[in-house]
Amino acid sequence: MRRTAIALVAHDAKKDAMAEFAATHRLKLSACDLFATGTTGARVIERCPELQVKRLKSGPLGGDQQIGALIAEGRIDALIFFVDPLSPMPHDVDVKALTRLGLVYDIAMALNPVTAEMVLAMIEPNS
Repeated sequence: MRRTAIALVAHDAKKDAMAEFAATHRLKLSACDLFATGTTGARVIERCPELQVKRLKSGPLGGDQQIGALIAEGRIDALIFFVDPLSPMPHDVDVKALTRLGLVYDIAMALNPVTAEMVLAMIEPNS
């Protein structure tokens, strides 16, 4: 039985919140296969060096698309994407494509810490 795979993405203004979220939930996250866009992954690893995070490219440099490809391949079970709704995003098209894939492939998708906690609560301890 494969482990639950979670993708972690955060806009710049939400990277601290993602690192804190990972620290708070490190035990649950340690039982999962974690993928993250470049800078988000670096911040999570810096805060939680014990977590094994597969870092992809930075979001604007293709990391969002890499995660989208993993979703399309059926390799991601949940997307935790801390979105900053108040800042303009030059790569907004990539962001929309990523969330669209989450919807198309019917994976759990959390766009803020409250929903992310709900998603983690549904993950079985032995997954």
